[in-house]
Amino acid sequence: MPKTTGPVRPLDLNDDATAAAVHRIGREAYAVEAELIGFDGIPALRESLAQLRERPLRWLGASGPDGEIAGFLAWEEEPDGAVCVDRLCVAPAAFRRGIASLLLRHLLTDTAPGRPVTVTTGAANAPAVALYDRLGFRRGDDFSPAPGLVMASFTRTPGRDV
Repeated sequence: MPKTTGPVRPLDLNDDATAAAVHRIGREAYAVEAELIGFDGIPALRESLAQLRERPLRWLGASGPDGEIAGFLAWEEEPDGAVCVDRLCVAPAAFRRGIASLLLRHLLTDTAPGRPVTVTTGAANAPAVALYDRLGFRRGDDFSPAPGLVMASFTRTPGRDV
């Protein structure tokens, strides 16, 4: 399958069509993750469009070959200057085309260069774990925020190549 190298751009969730696309893609992607990790209680699966828009996050999107949003990354800045990735989602129809890597690399090199970046994912989400490992994140302690769910934490410190 060809790699997608569409442009990365900021997303404005005040735009109805953008917000609807992000909401749809997030639900589709988290449904796949829920299956991978054996846990269907992922909060984003039950998040309304209004709740999504209320989140104090910054958003980046990547387009597929058709120009439509194929994936997105949302983050928040910590008081110490670190960046915490809240979500990184790709439409299942666009899996394995490099979109998640493109978004994460953009965050690391263009949006938040020289800053620590943290992220968590389901420990059993092998594709996400492999992505973070490949891009120089170090795995920290696993934790269990809910019965039946094990999360893996990752941190990437400045000075590591992407």
